Amino acid sequence: MFSSKAKLEKVGFGRQGRFEYLQALVTEFQDTHKQEYKLQVLANLANFAYDPINYEFLRQLNVLDLFLDVIAEEKDEKMIEFAMGGICNCCVDTLNRDHLLSGDCLDLTIKCLSSPNEETVLSAMTTLVFLTTPETKKITTTGAVVGLMHQFASSTNVRLQNLATIFLQDHCQNSTG
Repeated sequence: MFSSKAKLEKVGFGRQGRFEYLQALVTEFQDTHKQEYKLQVLANLANFAYDPINYEFLRQLNVLDLFLDVIAEEKDEKMIEFAMGGICNCCVDTLNRDHLLSGDCLDLTIKCLSSPNEETVLSAMTTLVFLTTPETKKITTTGAVVGLMHQFASSTNVRLQNLATIFLQDHCQNSTG
C-alpha cells in the first residue's frame, strides 16, 4: 500500500495515473464480452479495493456499484467471489460503508453466506462484521443469519469458525440460534 497520494503519483502506471488506470479497467470490464477477461479485470478491481488510497477513485468510477451488480446478476461463482471480495476489501471505509448501506448490499451479502464458494462465504462474513452497526443490526442479526453463524462456528473449517465466533461475540451476545 502507498502511504500518501504524493508517493502514489511518483509510482504511477506508465503514462497513466492511478485514476486513469482504474477507469481503463472499468471500461474494459464493461466493454469485453469474454468471461475470462471480465473475471481477470474484476479480480484486479477487487485487489485495488484493498488499498485506502484507491477508495475515492473507486467511488468516482462507481466500482462499488459494479461489485453489487455482479453479485446481483452473475451466475458465475468466481465472479461473485471477486465482487464480494472487493466489497469486503473496501467496506471498512466510512464513505464506502455509507454508500454500500444505502443500497441492497446487506441483502446481497447475506445471500452470499449460502454460496458454495468458501471464499465468497468468508468475504460475506467479514463484510457483515464490518457493516453491522446499531442501525443495521435488525437486518444482520436475524434468526436466519445468526443460525448460519452458529453453524459456521461449529464447522471443522477454522476460518469459518473464527469469523463466525467474532460475528457472534461482537454482534449477537444476547442472540440465540
